[in-house]
Amino acid sequence: MHIQGKTIVITGAGRGLGRATALAFAGRGGHIAALDLNTDDLAETQRLCAALGVTARTYRCNVSLEAEVEATFSAIVNDFGSVDVLVNNAGIVKDGLLIKAKDGEIVGKMSLDQWNAVINVNLTGVFLCAREAAERMIRAGKGGVIINISSISRHGNMGQTNYSAAKSGVESMTVVWAKELSRYGIRTGAIAPGFCATDILASMSPETLAKVTAPVPLKRLGQPEEIAHTALYIAENDYFNGRCIDIDGGLRL
Repeated sequence: MHIQGKTIVITGAGRGLGRATALAFAGRGGHIAALDLNTDDLAETQRLCAALGVTARTYRCNVSLEAEVEATFSAIVNDFGSVDVLVNNAGIVKDGLLIKAKDGEIVGKMSLDQWNAVINVNLTGVFLCAREAAERMIRAGKGGVIINISSISRHGNMGQTNYSAAKSGVESMTVVWAKELSRYGIRTGAIAPGFCATDILASMSPETLAKVTAPVPLKRLGQPEEIAHTALYIAENDYFNGRCIDIDGGLRL
């Protein structure tokens, strides 16, 4: 796919990986539809993309709510005329042990609210956005690309029952959709980042960051621009389909 002039929809585009991805596609001449809940963050992403000479619009959308997602994708098509690439990036973490015990006594457990919050955004949100994007791609008859952000935590990471389950599901849905949607000219791909220099990790102490990066063979965090570069590769390589790329500096969980 040639990105120039295409409409690129990015969820969680207000900051971090989402903003970096928006800027990467804007740098290739793609027009940006940026989705997030934080309107101030969205405004800054819009400003930065517009400075690259493309059209950029913002949409406040909770990706876990079906009615909001449906309305937002209808608005995008009305504004831009099409949806050509979707990057499902929006995600949250609410980590915790399944059960926490001390001296044989249960002192805590992952709550249903922790479970539901992460599953609703990280899994259901990906499903809803992909469904609405695919519907509009099929109606337009021009094909498209759906890129989902998974994680190396999909293999199972201690303290992340909810997150690992969601990110494993994201990879599985990527495979399913490649089988279902390729007949319409729609390709899919997933990216599994390792530990990246985003706002979540930026709040950690230097000591904690040192522990995080110690197991990484490259001994550093990934940069958002490196993840965004991978999204460009998936979109531009017309024979890439249904696979997940680990961008983790060589880390194995």
